[in-house]
Amino acid sequence: MLSAKMEDYLKAIYRLERDGDPPISPSTIAEMLDVTAPTVTSMVEKLADRGLIEREKYKGVRTTPEGETVALEIIRHHRLLETFLTEQLGYDWAEVHEEAEVLEHHISEEFERRVAAVLDEPEFDPHGDPIPSDSLDPIDDESATALSEHSEGGRVEVARVRDRDPDELTYLSDAGITPGTVLTVEEVAPIGMVTVQLESGASVSLPDHIADAIQVRAPETHGEDGVSQA
Repeated sequence: MLSAKMEDYLKAIYRLERDGDPPISPSTIAEMLDVTAPTVTSMVEKLADRGLIEREKYKGVRTTPEGETVALEIIRHHRLLETFLTEQLGYDWAEVHEEAEVLEHHISEEFERRVAAVLDEPEFDPHGDPIPSDSLDPIDDESATALSEHSEGGRVEVARVRDRDPDELTYLSDAGITPGTVLTVEEVAPIGMVTVQLESGASVSLPDHIADAIQVRAPETHGEDGVSQA
């Protein structure tokens, strides 16, 4: 049986693999998990001994198929729990991350199935992140780019918000910026600020680090038959 710490490491390595090019360096893992390099080295040895990761000398690590499956299971638990907390227990999306971090390691597979059934097998969590299926196939992330990469005049739709800071999530929701919100980039200031306009006409200024965390795609349009088109 794996410890919660082992599962946290596998989840972190998998997420880093999705966001960049594996192998993942120990220093990158240490930064993400806010731990020391020796701590990472020790855990990497344990995970490698169990066949959950592979090490490339002087380069870093990557998950094995078995390690990826464990990571996907924990991610599924986490995102289902976030969705359950918001939809069934009235939590705000800014509150659910820390709760799910604790609970994700301790729910049974039967509980997971019942939560998924109550929620009608959701595909996305409250932040727009895709929820792995019960078959734990690799996540098929749709193509999305950071809001900060778009030029003035660009019209985009929020796909997901990767920020987990409760205050910043509250700020975004109060401003009306959540997954599905359509925005127009109004101004990209050289001082590290992106100003966007909502369809309501309201303007919101976002620091670069928040604009980096907002993943966007081309907004959907609707044809004459009412069917949404990308």
